[in-house]
Amino acid sequence: FEERTHGEVLSIITNDIDTFAGNLSQSLTQVVSSIAMLIGIIVMMLTISPILTGASLLMLPISFGLIMFVVKHSQKYFVRQQEYLAEVNSQVEETYGGHVIVKTFNKEKDALEKFEKANDTLYESAWKSQFLSGMMHPIMAFVGNLGYVMISIFGGYLTIKGKLEIGYILSFSQYIRQFNQPITQTAQIANLLQSTAAAAERIFKFLEIEEEQETGTSMDTSKIQGNIEFKKVFFGYTKDKMVIKNLNAKIKQGQKIAIVGPTGAGKTTIVKLLMRFYDVDKGEILIDGKNIQEYTRSDLRNLFGMVLQDTWLFSSTIEENIKYGKLEATREEVEEVSKLSHIDHFIKTLPDTYNMEINEEANNISEGQKQLLTIARVILKNPKILILDEATSSVDTRLELLIQEAMDKLMEGRTSFIIAHRLSTIRNADLILVMQDGNIVEQGTHKQLLKKKGFYAKLYNSQFED
Repeated sequence: FEERTHGEVLSIITNDIDTFAGNLSQSLTQVVSSIAMLIGIIVMMLTISPILTGASLLMLPISFGLIMFVVKHSQKYFVRQQEYLAEVNSQVEETYGGHVIVKTFNKEKDALEKFEKANDTLYESAWKSQFLSGMMHPIMAFVGNLGYVMISIFGGYLTIKGKLEIGYILSFSQYIRQFNQPITQTAQIANLLQSTAAAAERIFKFLEIEEEQETGTSMDTSKIQGNIEFKKVFFGYTKDKMVIKNLNAKIKQGQKIAIVGPTGAGKTTIVKLLMRFYDVDKGEILIDGKNIQEYTRSDLRNLFGMVLQDTWLFSSTIEENIKYGKLEATREEVEEVSKLSHIDHFIKTLPDTYNMEINEEANNISEGQKQLLTIARVILKNPKILILDEATSSVDTRLELLIQEAMDKLMEGRTSFIIAHRLSTIRNADLILVMQDGNIVEQGTHKQLLKKKGFYAKLYNSQFED
């Protein structure tokens, strides 16, 4: 999902699967009935004249040879058609999703040109594939007529010689017409079969992508304390480029750990490794002395509560969004965590309060309110370990202080990771890990790091220089 655009994935799940299913249900019955009809006609033709039947069957290699020739040249256009259909869908999804940015930068013309370029390629491959596959019907009709003429001449010769009565020739000529019918039908649905094959190729390529390998075993995580250790951890999204290099750190239960550093230093990557969205290339990450790969992913992720800079809410009521991490929670519990996260007052000013529906784009509430709802969701889950990635980036300064108080209460007794760009928010952290180019270059408390006058002090002072 990180390597492909949303539009491409959606195109495979909707367009390709619809094409595959629709064409298969439509063409499969025709193919089966055509084969059955073909066998029946051949049997009847053999009862009349094996010699004429043999002559008729000479048309089959010619027919299939022509079909294969057309298929060979048109298949690449069918594959290209499905690929560019995905490309067009991807562009539409991207442009609709970011239409405000497109308008802000006056990029409507550029977006249209980009779309038209992809759409023209789609059009070109679509008409070529349809034109080539459409040639099959007239080609097969022509071959069928050749067979009909050949049988008429050969049958006439046999009648003159007295080897076959004229009535049999007339019957045989009718069977010849029927013999060509299923072949022509098969040729007609060849374009359907080709688009089905192109769609199937993309679907199975998608399905063949390696699944997450479940290596751990299910275990009771209720007694987990939250001691975490990184031991000689190496990781890269590609094998030739390591993002995390020889990471070592010990975090005790209940500590508040801040991870700071410039963009691209590897801060968010640590979170992805902790939750096993990716597994380390070398080294190990331990929770309470046990390698995280010994836990199942679901058990491991149940230990974590995460509040990200990019909020995510789904189209449902406010109450259901807050209860997402704990579906059995009562309304009283939901209201309690809403008060702790300072969203309760706002919710009660709404017409339907907790039953208000958040729309599909979640744009009927502000960014700050969305962030408060995600904070309430994590507080309700009551996790063992917290991960806060710029969790207060979308709220004003006054509200940030109130939320910070609530978060401090939430973090009591819990191991907490705070990814921060605004260094003023992590002064009271128990341990600050300073990252640069995938390495921890400094670690200590805020005061200790300032005294060192190293990389952290330089980062911190750059935010408060006159």
